[in-house]
Amino acid sequence: MPMFPAALRESKENFSVLRRPLQFIGDVSVLTSAFLLAFLPALNTRVNDFYFDVALIQLPLVIFVQFSAVFLVGGYSIIWRYISIGDLGIFIKAALLSVIVLVLLRVVGGRYITDEWRVSYSVLMIDTILGFGGLVGLRVARRIIYEISRSGGAVRKRVRVKTPALFVGAGRTGANSVTELLANPDSQIEVKGFIDNDRSKLGGRVAGIKVLGMVSDIGRFVDELQVEQVVIALDSSEAEEVRQIIDICTQIPVKTRIVPSISSIADGTVEINRIRDVEIEDLLGREPVALDTANLHELLFSKTVMVTGAGGSIGAELVRQILKFQPSHILLVERAEFSLFEIHRELKDLAGNVELIPIVADVCDRARMTEIIKDNLPRVIFHAAAHKHVPLMEVNAVEAVKNNIFGTKTVGELAGEFGVGDFVLISTDKAVNPTSVMGASKRIAEIVIQELAKRFSTNYVAVRFGNVLGSAGSVVPIFREQIRRGESLSVTHRDMTRYFMTIPEAAQLVMQAGAFGKRGEIFILDMGRPVKILDLAEDMIRLSGLEPYRDININFTGIRPGEKLFEELEIDGENLVKTSHPKIFIGNISAYSSEAVQEMLVEFHEAVVAGDGNLVRSLFKKNIPESSLS
Repeated sequence: MPMFPAALRESKENFSVLRRPLQFIGDVSVLTSAFLLAFLPALNTRVNDFYFDVALIQLPLVIFVQFSAVFLVGGYSIIWRYISIGDLGIFIKAALLSVIVLVLLRVVGGRYITDEWRVSYSVLMIDTILGFGGLVGLRVARRIIYEISRSGGAVRKRVRVKTPALFVGAGRTGANSVTELLANPDSQIEVKGFIDNDRSKLGGRVAGIKVLGMVSDIGRFVDELQVEQVVIALDSSEAEEVRQIIDICTQIPVKTRIVPSISSIADGTVEINRIRDVEIEDLLGREPVALDTANLHELLFSKTVMVTGAGGSIGAELVRQILKFQPSHILLVERAEFSLFEIHRELKDLAGNVELIPIVADVCDRARMTEIIKDNLPRVIFHAAAHKHVPLMEVNAVEAVKNNIFGTKTVGELAGEFGVGDFVLISTDKAVNPTSVMGASKRIAEIVIQELAKRFSTNYVAVRFGNVLGSAGSVVPIFREQIRRGESLSVTHRDMTRYFMTIPEAAQLVMQAGAFGKRGEIFILDMGRPVKILDLAEDMIRLSGLEPYRDININFTGIRPGEKLFEELEIDGENLVKTSHPKIFIGNISAYSSEAVQEMLVEFHEAVVAGDGNLVRSLFKKNIPESSLS
């Protein structure tokens, strides 16, 4: 029976009943009373008298079987004061198990035991109902007493008045959030009511709380009920809907917080500590990523995986996501010592059986990278090491070539020479029709791995995507810091737009694309709709409780060297091919001939040796016809 493995795993918790003698005595008393009551003629019409002598003979056997059944199915792993409806199934299992055992003793054991030991069916039926019903009742009573004592204590101890709040969303997310709040006397939120645009819910009650009105009524109820906080608890947090609620609350004004939708929470539970301030990510509408876990399990499980640039935003998140698929080792390759220290310190206690190996190394150092790959023989390499800051690379063109092109070539060639199974290059939308040194260098890196796919059996792929929210040096953390300091926000142009995705989403899709790859492909991630940087700046100011242009100004500084007004995700003439994942496409991008690639790399190498940034730019223009570098 499936209950036994669970019982064995919980045996340690079950034994805790022996350390709580009152619980043991209470259970034995209930089971004893139920069995004796089952013999009363008033309850059992099949007996004519109270057979005290028979009851006493059978009592030890019945109590032993019933007590053992509760023990085996995990009944004593339940903390009584927290018993829930879900726990009732345990006692139903225990009741069925005890009945089966006692019936078998009566039927099969007839030839071995005397009649006085055989419990009659009528007694057994009544006893089971009374006995196990009594065990559940005992625990429910214990919880009721606990809740009353806790709530009474909380009233006496309360120092702060609870914050009156409206919950927007009377679905599963809102119901679960409010249920937990009401069950926790230490909560500092007083739920005044629900708001929901589903007219069928109006006037009804969810988790005991009334659905008062629709989103358009928020202002009226905030005023009538003296609400100080509006909590967004939508089952599916669509960006436009969240933005509408934020706009209404900003005009009132009232503080707005949010509970992440259940679909975006990995464990599917909503807890009080998940209620947080609304963040810019909530307004960008990035849906949770659905992964083909079987595919990723095959790619990563029990493998040695290398992540270059492991201390960067994408590299570090890749390591976090890879850990979930239980590789044997993860090589954290990073040349920035402190960044490597931080990611290793963060994850080493969470790694479990996965061995994290921090390695200080520069991907441009061929001898060092040869030593690392030769000694560890990784099965998969995620190449995230790169210079990515557009304006900085405009004045450091030679360094961009060294790191982004030749670093990729070095690690990629070694992957092929040592038989690495999969090599995934992290690319960028700035490689499309590049206008910057950074974008052009990443486009050449894509060309390099396409050429390597012709020479080696390693599965080389590149993954191209746009800006990542919160990554080091990106616009969101810069805006946050400027708002914190009370400074004006710097926006380059009123019409500047960018594609955005979250760091976890980017890392997950990179892994998925790596599992899909079939050598030399360039994958393009669905970035959703482009976002105006000006809108982003204004939203972040409002989310900080301030008013754009009044509390915090926005300055327009002009487009910087190498920047585009609009980013692109595909080169003109490319045809995107769908994959089995709705957010991942394959760019039909023609590869350069091996001869052209080798000639190109020789020329770039000469420019690097000469330290000639102007020559680097001219080589980009020569080798990437679609580029428009200045």
